[in-house]
Amino acid sequence: MKFTGKVWKFGSDIDTDAIIPARYLNTADEIELAKHCMEDADPNFVKKISQGDIIVAMDNFGCGSSREHAPIAIKYAGISCVLAKSFARIFFRNAFNMGLPIFECPEAVDNIKEGDTIEIDGDKGTITNLTTKQIFKVVAIPDFMEHLLNEGGLLNYVIKNEKGVQI
Repeated sequence: MKFTGKVWKFGSDIDTDAIIPARYLNTADEIELAKHCMEDADPNFVKKISQGDIIVAMDNFGCGSSREHAPIAIKYAGISCVLAKSFARIFFRNAFNMGLPIFECPEAVDNIKEGDTIEIDGDKGTITNLTTKQIFKVVAIPDFMEHLLNEGGLLNYVIKNEKGVQI
């Protein structure tokens, strides 16, 4: 599992309302949610990003509520993964359930700037800042969680396994 993209950096305590404002929660349509991703944190975010870009944030990313809309909005906006110093626990679980890869590495976050290009290799457990050539260690995603991501999230995983397909 490898991701390469341009970094969009955010601070600490980015809550789910900043990720996808409550005024848009009258829909479950992924594409509609994606249009408003990070709108309250950066009104032009979705206009600036490219497919595969990476969000990098400080502490407690995804705090606030248990809404699953937040990782869905990020994923369908085209963000490949999120790297943070730490995640709110409910967001952490929702991200995997929705098929959004996330990584925790405080040292990397401290040394990555917005606009840098980074590569996250989840299998090797490395984060490489391709702009500065720095390399950081990150905990590899556990096998089961990687299966969830490869299936596109928990629901897809359960549906596939209900049909008797073993992963």
